[in-house]
Amino acid sequence: MAKGFNKAPAMGGQGGMMQQLQKLQQQMEEAQARLAEETVSATAGGGAIKVVMTGDQKCKSVEISPDFLKDADAEMLQDMVLSAVNMALDQSRELQQKLMGPLAGGMPF
Repeated sequence: MAKGFNKAPAMGGQGGMMQQLQKLQQQMEEAQARLAEETVSATAGGGAIKVVMTGDQKCKSVEISPDFLKDADAEMLQDMVLSAVNMALDQSRELQQKLMGPLAGGMPF
């Protein structure tokens, strides 16, 4: 039998890989916790509608100016809220990409 074919693979390289994976996992957990705390906000209708969302895309609040309600109909209000929510989601995704992208090797979320 040829020399070296029945030997078990060396474990030295795998230990370092495990440490790197554990470090990456810790960094990702820290980034996720930070995303849950950071907020972004978006407005629509000249500031009449304001949506605040976390970096992990949970809506924290929706504010509607009482003055806007005097002149707005239901359809206009729905459009403005939808617009503000979508803008807040976009900002939240950008924040998420900024914090998590380097850790995930640029993978989209």
